[in-house]
Formats: sequence, structure tokens, C-alpha cells
Amino acid sequence: MRLIRRNEQPHLSARAVPREMYFFYEKNTGVAHFHVEASPEGQFPVDQAAGLLAMHCMVRGQSPNDYIVMVQAENDFLDGLKEKADKLLQAGRSAGSSVKLTRREDEVLGGIMRSLANKEIAADLNLSERTVKFHVSSLLAKFRVRGRLELVREASRHSNPPGPVAARETREDYGSSSNGFSSKSNILPLVKRCMA
Repeated sequence: MRLIRRNEQPHLSARAVPREMYFFYEKNTGVAHFHVEASPEGQFPVDQAAGLLAMHCMVRGQSPNDYIVMVQAENDFLDGLKEKADKLLQAGRSAGSSVKLTRREDEVLGGIMRSLANKEIAADLNLSERTVKFHVSSLLAKFRVRGRLELVREASRHSNPPGPVAARETREDYGSSSNGFSSKSNILPLVKRCMA
């Protein structure tokens, strides 16, 4: 078992500092199983933690070495974290797509993003199935992927964050967006959105 601890600040009195929480995570999975709170004097509750750790190890067939203990960070350490992360996320989203698509490729990609088969895309766009296969091959090459699932992942990374989930039967044209994809390409079936 390893303890990851924040920096101590001895200049603060025990009453001014909130009681520390010790979280026990499984090393292999990163899953938090339980936590204990320090005593009012700021001491680690060894007996309570040992009992809980032994119980969890017994139930799961593990040893104490399979766990890591983390202490909650103080607010001083987290100042500005959310704001900086939001700015970086916004900058990343505004970078736009480096993959340029033709109008037909964009329409075919919209069908793929809606989990339509080539035959359904062909009927929807009034194309032959062979033409749709050609465009799918072109999309796979442009996004440098080998399959449709990878294509969905890469296309959603290159586009703006997905909007609301559309039903599979939705066939209306949503128009084009400024990044080269139609907003159809931003709509993912629920199953695909969880995997992306």
C-alpha cells in the first residue's frame, strides 16, 4: 500500500484545518472502495482503516498492497484549475478540423454517424450502394482508420462536441456547419457516444 500525501502546513492550527479524508483506491482499476476521516486531532485512524482494508481484501481476495491511499488536495492547490482547463478545452475545440471533406463525403459521414448501413445511406442520398462504398473508402483513408467504429471516433474528435442524440429514423437535412461537417455528423447514436 502506498500513501500519496499533500504538503503539510504546520503554521495552521488543528481547528482551522478541516479534517483530512483518506481515500483507498484499487491500484489496478483506480476504483475507490472506501474512505476514512482523520480524528479531530488530525491523526490517521489506523485501527478503523486497517479493519476496513482487511475486510475489503478478504471479500475481493486481495492484499493491502493492491490498494493506494490518497489524501484530498487542499483548495489552495486547486485554485484556477477549472478556469485553466476550461480555457484549454475551448482552445482545443476552436482549432477546427484538419480533414477536408467533399459535400458527398460529408453526407455519407452523416449517415455513418447515425449508424446507417451503406444500403440505407444510398437510399437516403439517392445514390447507388457502390458509390456509397466508394465514399466510405475515401473517408477511411482521409481519417486514416480501418473501420467504421474508428471512423466514428475520429470524426467526432475532429468535429465540434456532439449535440442531442437523434433517432435513427431522422432523415431531415440539418445544414452545414463552419468546420466542414454538417451538423448530421455531430449526432451520434447513444451507444456510439458512450464509446467515443
